[in-house]
Amino acid sequence: MVKKVTVLDYGSGNLRSAERALARVGAEVTVTADYEAAMEADGLLVPGVGAFAACMAGLREVRGERIIARRLSAGRPVLGICVGMQILFETGVEHGVTTEGCGEWPGTVESLEAPVLPHMGWNTVKAPAGTVLFAGLDADTRFYFVHSYGVRTWELQPGPGFADPLVTWAEHGVPFVAAVENGPLMATQFHPEKSGDAGAQLLTNWLGTVG
Repeated sequence: MVKKVTVLDYGSGNLRSAERALARVGAEVTVTADYEAAMEADGLLVPGVGAFAACMAGLREVRGERIIARRLSAGRPVLGICVGMQILFETGVEHGVTTEGCGEWPGTVESLEAPVLPHMGWNTVKAPAGTVLFAGLDADTRFYFVHSYGVRTWELQPGPGFADPLVTWAEHGVPFVAAVENGPLMATQFHPEKSGDAGAQLLTNWLGTVG
């Protein structure tokens, strides 16, 4: 059965490359800002490129934070990519400006501490046991990153009756969150749509969770 995926168009993101990458792995893809289309799709991909504050402003213009929250309350899959992952956290701090995010996870997006920024290029990740996104991929698989900011501390505390999210880490100067798997909400700091066959395998794995 073909999975229908909406790539949310809120004015920020590599929309066409995300569309092509999903189509490559067999999804039926629509790129739109339409509220109902985003709600009704089997899966929703939230891209993001640029500044945290600008992405949040664009997201709110299309009621994107409400789309994400409503989909998750119904257990419907959402995948955030790059800044589309960062905006899922509580706050972003860039150039001394603090911006409220979607708040799906506690935590702060802040500058990486590294000799060279942005972190641009291929890097390995450390995925946990039981991962879905990285199933079938070797530990030394590389993914393509472009960012200067990230989440350096995972703050969500485990609670009774809830499965702990699976957090994948990478390092550039300091460790940072490279991916999260939290029930229907998943996200990657790197760009799977720019990560060749490895990215295609990850998107295939994500589509396997979409129903």
